[in-house]
Amino acid sequence: MLFNSLGFGIFLSIVFLLYWLVTNKNLKAQNLLLLFSSYFFYACWDWRFLFLLIFSTGLDFYTGIKLDNSQNQGARKFWFWLSILVNLGFLLVFKYFNFFAESFGSLINTMGFNVNPWTLKVILPVGISFYTFHGLSYVIDIYKCRIKAERNFIDYSVFVSFFPLLVAGPIERATHLLPQIKKKRMFNYPYAVLGLKQILWGLFKKIVIADQCAEFSNLIFNNSDNYGGVTLILGAVFFAFQIYGDFSGYSDIAIGTAKLFGIDLLRNFSFPYFSRDIAEFWRRWHISLSSWFRDYLYIPLGGNKGGAIRKCFNTVIIFTVSGFWHGANWTFIFWGLLNAIYFIPLLLSGKNRCNIDIVAHGKFLPSVKELFQMIFTFSLTVLAWIFFRSNDIGQAKRFVIGIFSGIAKGSNYIETCHLLNSNVGYFIMLMMALFILIEWMGREGQFAIEYLFSNSSRPVRWVFYYLIAFVTILYSGSKQEFIYFQF
Repeated sequence: MLFNSLGFGIFLSIVFLLYWLVTNKNLKAQNLLLLFSSYFFYACWDWRFLFLLIFSTGLDFYTGIKLDNSQNQGARKFWFWLSILVNLGFLLVFKYFNFFAESFGSLINTMGFNVNPWTLKVILPVGISFYTFHGLSYVIDIYKCRIKAERNFIDYSVFVSFFPLLVAGPIERATHLLPQIKKKRMFNYPYAVLGLKQILWGLFKKIVIADQCAEFSNLIFNNSDNYGGVTLILGAVFFAFQIYGDFSGYSDIAIGTAKLFGIDLLRNFSFPYFSRDIAEFWRRWHISLSSWFRDYLYIPLGGNKGGAIRKCFNTVIIFTVSGFWHGANWTFIFWGLLNAIYFIPLLLSGKNRCNIDIVAHGKFLPSVKELFQMIFTFSLTVLAWIFFRSNDIGQAKRFVIGIFSGIAKGSNYIETCHLLNSNVGYFIMLMMALFILIEWMGREGQFAIEYLFSNSSRPVRWVFYYLIAFVTILYSGSKQEFIYFQF
């Protein structure tokens, strides 16, 4: 059930009406409705994996109580590591087993031995990386005595499987979401309207920006050996906008949907392509995952403490694991390592926290220095995205070589113009320019259109919203899955 489908619109409307008109006076009934709705939502993808979700939820719920009740450190360690190993074991089997088997087989074959690695024919359960991290953070926080165990299974299950965030995040923390689930919620009209605006903008980003950019990025990446340097650059830029519109669009729809039920989810994107350095980019891109790795891996490893070698080691580990989290492919690992290479000079020079505030805060235009910083950071990011998007390292290598060799030889601009010489090509270039402008104008909000035209008259605001809705509906014919569903 895709967020950008009519089916989800009908599902959301029914749950919303039942939630506020039937169960609004009973918190337990509201949470039961959210839980059953979430399980139904997940079962629409593949009902067989619903049992895996329920088992993982039950294991972490029971483990939390055992950790809370036990006074014996040995027993606490047993339950802690049992939960950690089982959860990571699920990820290993479903997501990484074939990768390790095939990589090991390739290594052995390079030594002169003929090995055919045994692999599993399994389907990756949608959202497993996200709900597993919900459970892991919960168990770790109890083990570290940061929170107390939840004793209500319904409430805990809603925390893990709340349908807006179940498939692709944001990755929530028990300290943030569980108190909201346990607290009585009253309908707040302005908050619900804000949620609808965020859903609208998320749908625009997904359908108009991401899906249309995908048409060109897929064409160029799938035939990269046949194109020149400028066209390849254009393909990489298209993918940069595709993945941003796709994933941040999903996050906006998820966060906006949660607002309709009176629940606030963690922010996941903060206009990352306006970053002035890579460190700022990673504070603004997939915030819930970046902060998760910071709190549960980077800081326990020592963080910024210790000498330069230790700092570099911790940085490489965090980015490598982050890349591997995205998928079982060497392209993701290399993407993570490349970002580590970008980040380390900032860390060693102490400039990794120079750009904390919003760029050009209170101004319409950035300074020349800020503009060049943003262009340079975006260029580094686009280069890294090539490895993220490519099918294998070999394709990524040829793609990058093709860019630089094409530029050195003098690229065929006619080829690029011919590729874009269609109504679709002109439209998407126009929409991308408009999208950048709107994002820039709204960069001081939680999402781009939160405050845009808020001081204008009602007719102006409604014309703006209707235009966004019209264009979104106009290009909603092809429903493509969200990129992060595969992770």
